Amino acid sequence: MPAASQAPAVARESTRLVADAANPRGLVRGKSKLATVALAFLFGSLGAHRFYLKGLGDKFGWAHLLATVAGVIGIASLRLDAGSTALNWTFAVAGGASLISAFLTAIVFGLRPDDKWDARYNPHGQPTRSGWPVVILVILSLMIGTGLLMAGLAISFQTFFESQVEAAKALSQE
Repeated sequence: MPAASQAPAVARESTRLVADAANPRGLVRGKSKLATVALAFLFGSLGAHRFYLKGLGDKFGWAHLLATVAGVIGIASLRLDAGSTALNWTFAVAGGASLISAFLTAIVFGLRPDDKWDARYNPHGQPTRSGWPVVILVILSLMIGTGLLMAGLAISFQTFFESQVEAAKALSQE
């Protein structure tokens, strides 16, 4: 008899109500690990995974978006040879850092154990069971992120050494 009387209390506790502006009904919803990893992989440089986990008020999500926009402006300006080269490279590096950090975030979230994921992002929801889609996204993030990092380093070093050669030529001709 006591077990039957405790069942409604347990049921009420599992659907905890927390009302706020973003969630007017007050239902606490868990966050999907697969959705978070997919958002970080596909749209992480725009901060989509941060907005999914923490809402539109997340300052780091907006920082991702701002860095990506700055990177696009920097790369476009470098291509058009407009503006200050140093400023354009600074913007391009900010965009590249946002892109690479998004892939790194997909790897970190994908490799997080399910019980730790549930404790932080899904405390009252159905337990997470990561499957092959998460593993595949982690592998792709590792491959693409590593490739982008190596390409970025190679381009940066090449540009630096080319500028040093041009500066040496200019000094030698004076």
